[in-house]
Amino acid sequence: MTTYDAVLFLSFGGPEGPADVMPFLENVTRGRGVPHERLLSVAEHYQHFDGVSPITAQNREVIAALEALLAAEGPKLPVYFGNRHWKPYLEDTLRAMADDGVKNALAFVTSAFSSYSGCRSYREDIARAQAAIGPHAPQVHKLRVFFDHPLFLEAVTDRVRSAVAQAPADAALVFTAHSVPISMASTSRYEAQLRAAAAIVARNVGREHFDLVWQSRSGPPSVPWLEPDIGDHLRALHAGGTKNVVVSPIGFLSDHMEVAWDLDEEARVIAAGLGLGYVRAGTPGTHPAFIAAIRELILEQVDSAPRRALTVFGEGTCSADCCPAPARPAAARPTA
Repeated sequence: MTTYDAVLFLSFGGPEGPADVMPFLENVTRGRGVPHERLLSVAEHYQHFDGVSPITAQNREVIAALEALLAAEGPKLPVYFGNRHWKPYLEDTLRAMADDGVKNALAFVTSAFSSYSGCRSYREDIARAQAAIGPHAPQVHKLRVFFDHPLFLEAVTDRVRSAVAQAPADAALVFTAHSVPISMASTSRYEAQLRAAAAIVARNVGREHFDLVWQSRSGPPSVPWLEPDIGDHLRALHAGGTKNVVVSPIGFLSDHMEVAWDLDEEARVIAAGLGLGYVRAGTPGTHPAFIAAIRELILEQVDSAPRRALTVFGEGTCSADCCPAPARPAAARPTA
C-alpha cells in the first residue's frame, strides 16, 4: 500500500485583480484560437467584481477548514494549493512539494462529477507538470469523483433546504450545472451523475419533482451543448404558470464567477423581468459536511476506509481511460 505524505488541492484558478484578467483568460484559451473579442466580453464580467474571481479566496477558505480538520482528526498531512490557469500554478506547487521532500501525494480536484474538463484534463495537467519537473516530481494520485458521497450531498441538501425555507411552498426546484458540448457529455457520466445527485437532494428536501438545467455555455451556436439553458428554462416556467423558483447550482462547489455572474446577475435579472420570485441556494463552500467528505476521500486511500456512496454507479478511483477527450471543433469559454 502506498504511503502518502501530502494532499494537493487542485483547482481552476482565477484573476485576483484587474491586471490579471486578460492574462488569465489567455492562459485558459491558449492554443484554441479564441477571438480577442470573445475574451473581452468575458473580461467584462470580471470587471463587475473589480477584476477578482471569488474562486481563489474561497478555495483558500476550504483549504484552511480542511487543514484544521486534518490537524484535529487526522491524517496529519500538509495541504498544498495549485491551480491550472493562475497563481499558484500547479507546476510551481509541485516543485515546492518536491523541494519539501514530498514523494507521494493525493490530489483533491474541485469537481464532484466526471467529465473530460472536470476530471481527465486535470490528470493531464498533473502529468505535464511532472514531466517539466523531471524525475524528482512527486507521484500524484487523484481522489475519486464524489458526486454521490453522502456527506457532500448532505452539504448540498442543507444549502437547498435553507433556500426552500425562504421561498413560497409552490416554488419550483431547479438544479443547474455547467453546460458542456454534447460530444464531451457523451464521453462520461456527467449528466447521469448530476441527475442522480439532484434526485437525492430533491428527495431529501421533500420534493418529488425537480428540473436539471444548464448554464454558462459558450462556443458557436452550431456546436450542440447540453440544454435547456437556465434563462430559457426560467422563461418556460413562467409561461407555464410558475410564480417562484429555487435554483441550486449543484454542479459547483463554491460561489465563484459563474455562480456570482451567471446566476446572481443574469438569471436573477431574467427572473425579475418575468416577475418570478427567485431564491438561489448556496454552494457547499466550507460547510462542515463537505470538509468531512474530503477527509473521508483521503482516508479511503490512506487507511483503506470504506468507500461511501449513495448510488450504484460504481465509480472508484479514476481508471486510465476515464473521461476521454472529445473532438474539439471550437473553443469553450473559460470558466472560473
